[in-house]
Amino acid sequence: MKKIVFLTGAGMSVESGFKTFRGADGLWENFPVQQVATHEGWLADPTLVTNFYNDLRQKLFLSQPNEGHRLIAQLESRFRVTVVTQNVDNLHERAGSSRVIHLHGELAKVCSSADPYNPRFRRQLTSETARVVPGTLAEDGSLLRPFIVFFGEAVPMIEPAIEETIEADVFVVVGTSLNVYPAAGLLHHVPPQVPVFIIDPDPISTRHRRPMTQLQMGASQGMRELTDRFFALENGPSL
Repeated sequence: MKKIVFLTGAGMSVESGFKTFRGADGLWENFPVQQVATHEGWLADPTLVTNFYNDLRQKLFLSQPNEGHRLIAQLESRFRVTVVTQNVDNLHERAGSSRVIHLHGELAKVCSSADPYNPRFRRQLTSETARVVPGTLAEDGSLLRPFIVFFGEAVPMIEPAIEETIEADVFVVVGTSLNVYPAAGLLHHVPPQVPVFIIDPDPISTRHRRPMTQLQMGASQGMRELTDRFFALENGPSL
């Protein structure tokens, strides 16, 4: 069974009602990045940061996976599929994807501010518990903080993502500019003979010189076309 590895970015979730963080009318338009997405911002005003992610989390639970998310999940019926996502939403999981690696954390979880990657001090939130009261403590006595990789922090899940990428038979990029590292660096780990597809409505310019096929369209339309292509060529010598 062939293995498809997806790298998804903010454009994957636009059709679900989630804005991209950057660009016009982005989620950070009214909040400087330094205030809500850095460790220094957290230390300076944890109440502001907690409430920012509370509001974002409520929008998440009102959103639904789009057709693109669902088509990726459906590929698991015929292929081994791993999704590596830069998104902090859980729309891939809600669409049915069973193997998702979150590079930048998960909005639907909170964690210890002293030991963020200790699973003992991590909580899964639901639509009923989406709002965290500022000042709430984790089980280790530190403040509960969003389970988000802030700017300047390490990205520990990049290593598992590299391991998956090395094993790919097909590599697909959906809704990301390939300018954000370390995620964009995954292309360096795609084996030379492996086809690379990019789904994005905007022209993509990268420093990578390997051949890549771009479908210049949104996530759902691009996934419809790519899924048809995969199923048509599934029994052929290669994808």
